[in-house]
Amino acid sequence: MIASHTVRRAALLAALLAVPGLQAAEVAGVRVPDVQRVGDRELLLNGAGLRSKLFIKVYVGALYVERKAASPEALLDGAGPRRMSLRLLRDLDAGSLQSALADGLRDNHTPAQLAAIQPQADALAAIMKGIGQAREGDIIALDFPGDGVAVSVNGQARGEVRDAKHGAAFARALLKVWLGDKPADASLKKALLGQ
Repeated sequence: MIASHTVRRAALLAALLAVPGLQAAEVAGVRVPDVQRVGDRELLLNGAGLRSKLFIKVYVGALYVERKAASPEALLDGAGPRRMSLRLLRDLDAGSLQSALADGLRDNHTPAQLAAIQPQADALAAIMKGIGQAREGDIIALDFPGDGVAVSVNGQARGEVRDAKHGAAFARALLKVWLGDKPADASLKKALLGQ
């Protein structure tokens, strides 16, 4: 017979685990925080998932926003700050990182759209190449403050692409790498949308 105190403990544990915010998400063995502080704002985890390529685990991606949303359009068009966090699961050189971002931009935009954001894409390419070798466990954060993109590695700022006229369009274009019609990884896109 099961003692009543054992049943009470099990019920209490189940209730605690059901309370939102008391447990962080876990993807591929990586704990993903529910909240990230970006500047003076706290952003909420919209979703997190695994980016793999040819069965190789590349990174755990996590998207943070002010207000959660389940549609790509709401996340792409949102005016508030956003963060795309990439926790590397293997060593990567800067060329591979930059190439993947360039491919994602190309896959989700027409040649005319790409031409309009080319100066910003070139500036981001220079920042990414400046990272050099990224190691397993490193966290690359792409922050979208509204007028461009800021890049950091393990919390250290690496550069910004800011442009009052074209910055918001470039930020939206870059987010399409993960949330566009032809995302880098369809299952990661679903996970970022909280599905």
